[in-house]
Amino acid sequence: MSASVAPPPVEKKRINLRSPEVMAEVLKQVQSHYRSQLVDRIIAQGGVVSRGGLTVRLAQKFGFCYGVERAIDMAYAARKYFPPEVRIYIIGEIIHNPEVNEQIAAMGIINLVGQNREPDLTGLTADDVVILPAFGAETKTINRIKEIGCHIVDTTCGDVMSVWRRVRDNAKDGFTSIIHGKAEHEETRATASRALGPNSNGHYLVVLTLADTDYVCDYIRQGGGDKEAFLRRFGPDARSVGFDPDVHLRRVGVANQTTMLRGETEEVQRRIRAAILERDGATPAADQNVRQFDTICGATQERQDALFDLLRAPMDLMLVVGGYNSSNTSHLAEIGEQKLPTYFIRNAARLESGDRITHYNLHAKKEQTSEGWLPVKDHVVVGVTAGASCPNHLIEETILRLLELKGIPSDNLA
Repeated sequence: MSASVAPPPVEKKRINLRSPEVMAEVLKQVQSHYRSQLVDRIIAQGGVVSRGGLTVRLAQKFGFCYGVERAIDMAYAARKYFPPEVRIYIIGEIIHNPEVNEQIAAMGIINLVGQNREPDLTGLTADDVVILPAFGAETKTINRIKEIGCHIVDTTCGDVMSVWRRVRDNAKDGFTSIIHGKAEHEETRATASRALGPNSNGHYLVVLTLADTDYVCDYIRQGGGDKEAFLRRFGPDARSVGFDPDVHLRRVGVANQTTMLRGETEEVQRRIRAAILERDGATPAADQNVRQFDTICGATQERQDALFDLLRAPMDLMLVVGGYNSSNTSHLAEIGEQKLPTYFIRNAARLESGDRITHYNLHAKKEQTSEGWLPVKDHVVVGVTAGASCPNHLIEETILRLLELKGIPSDNLA
């Protein structure tokens, strides 16, 4: 007698969370929480406001992108659509901004991810709703939620899903995906799970820096090396189970976390391709052993380009506003600090006084307090930008705090 086979999970009926009735209410609520009419007016007049001894220059592109707006809208819509007694959960943070995530929690949406980064799915039932964040989620997590039978609200960004298609193709065609990103980041972990392919027979390796890339390239050129040292450098979080550099670096496809610096990702691609061609000889056949695609998020690139443009103007300092765990925001801070004093702040409250500021040190990976940050001079010019996960009301609060510190009234601003 053959063993019984468990029936496949029952797919939930599709629900239109974005109906006109629901979205009309959502739009009012979202705008009341995150929009700034002041910032809108400053943008309309060219992104510059001057009062007394202060000029604030805004980057031409900053703040919420379409993918972030869509994710927030869908989370709000889920709470509007489902009755209050229905439990709604989310896999991690909806986006990397603490104020937004605090607001989501205040609506009664419960985060399933604790300190260990793994979602706790125990206790979920088929009556529950689970939101997938803008970064996506790992396939094992989604599969388990489907087995339980929960309603799923998928807010994954389209740019992220385009990377997933690439790495799935790599696995199907026998290519290892080399992913330029942060191994601990939710998006990279979700992408890596797709790089395994539907049968979990694919492989991936995550590289963060150009130094990591050069290490991999040296191994490729030599056709091997100290395997144990390689596996120590790229620990379990940065490679697939069973990854063997002697075997799985023969054919590679380069992908990326969508919020990395474009120039750095392009350099990773260039170096990997050069190493493959050097190993195999610069022939058409060798060129077929490496794949590369442009999968940088368009909104991320727009904000980086806008900051480069802003930095051409004479300014005394830059303020970058947003969540400290936001990859695209941290890259803006990296760009700024190469040109002038740059302070990465969570919100306006970090501008403690004209002398003291609490900001995030990218290199020490922690907040620190600095003194003498605001120049004492007749006229100060401050540049301001924010990553794709930062709402405009935080930019407004930052501008108003700057005026307050300079003793300038904010009446009739802009």
